[in-house]
Amino acid sequence: MLELSPEEQSMLGGDVGPGVRKAMEIVVALGRIYGARQLVPVESVQVAGVSYRNLGEAGLEFLRDWSSQGALVRVPTTLNPAGVDLEAWRDLGFSETFASRQSAVIDAYRRFGVSTTCTCTPYLVGNVPGQGEHVAWAESSAVSYANSVLGARTNREGGPSALAAAISGRTAAFGLHLDENRRATLRVIVKCQVRTFSDLGALGYLAGKAARNRVPIFVGLDVPRGVGGLKALGASLAASGSVALYHVAGVTPEADEPGLLVADHDTLVIDDLKPAYEALGCHDREIDLVWIGCPHASIEEIEETLRLLAGRPVRSALWITTSRDVRDQAASAGLVAAVETAGGRVVADMCVAIAPMQELSYRVVATPSAKGAIYARSHAGLRVRYGTVDQCIESAVAGVWP
Repeated sequence: MLELSPEEQSMLGGDVGPGVRKAMEIVVALGRIYGARQLVPVESVQVAGVSYRNLGEAGLEFLRDWSSQGALVRVPTTLNPAGVDLEAWRDLGFSETFASRQSAVIDAYRRFGVSTTCTCTPYLVGNVPGQGEHVAWAESSAVSYANSVLGARTNREGGPSALAAAISGRTAAFGLHLDENRRATLRVIVKCQVRTFSDLGALGYLAGKAARNRVPIFVGLDVPRGVGGLKALGASLAASGSVALYHVAGVTPEADEPGLLVADHDTLVIDDLKPAYEALGCHDREIDLVWIGCPHASIEEIEETLRLLAGRPVRSALWITTSRDVRDQAASAGLVAAVETAGGRVVADMCVAIAPMQELSYRVVATPSAKGAIYARSHAGLRVRYGTVDQCIESAVAGVWP
């Protein structure tokens, strides 16, 4: 039985306005569906459903109608990537028709008081919740990172439910907000060498397909602490399965808690990554576009790309997708100019997977991201060559897969 505080009852009753009442109706309905006993305050929100390609006119009108009811967010709220670079869409070849509708979506979110930082890595632009804090995040790889690496607590929200949490400042306490649901139910024993980010993506692909929506714990996996490797692993787990929380023994913050692994767990042994590499990529040799930055690239990933380019010009298009904030930092450090000198682009705000790529001439994309490989094929209709960062950069320089 869901119990509401007097303040929550007041919001649900419309005392704070129709926009807040609508938000509370969504949060309460989800709480009742999933058997929550209470709501919990959230510290931050990340909203999905931003690309006009996904929303369309119906979604845009839904946002406009809700914001017209006086609804405003109560907690820091950022957005998922958009469908185009909001400043450089024309230079990249996207149509004014799509860009104008995308701008209308961003304006609609701005009326809620949402920060229009469009990124799938909010933790790289200052939104870093602490261990045990409740948040309401929507993008799958961001949810995975928040739960697994930061130890925060969030379910994988939908676009409307995340926005409702931002407006009400609440989410229902079920799923991964509760201690008992954060225990590992699948032990993944890693018996093969895992050296690169693309290896971690391949591992996540195999484990995610087996785990589905369970909570895995990896044993025998050496992942360096920090953003890059764990970001790659979690994004792949979320894309191939529906894994919103994973643990790595000796690495992630909850992995060594007593009793974390349930007694009746299943065990998966992974001793070969080749099946994942085969499944994730095609064998096309000519490469039209090399895509780095899924999830959005960090400064360190941009620096690594430049190190591998070693001053050489590119023949294939090279896009590094990242947040506007990280791009600005990279520009101040001279990294954007260096990428552009080589013929590449540091692209802000957007993601290839949710962009109108059919407007452009690219047909084969090379990427070291397992998540990018999955979604570029299924969402953007591109053929994908999957491999290491080194192989992808060599493809950009030569125009063909090495």
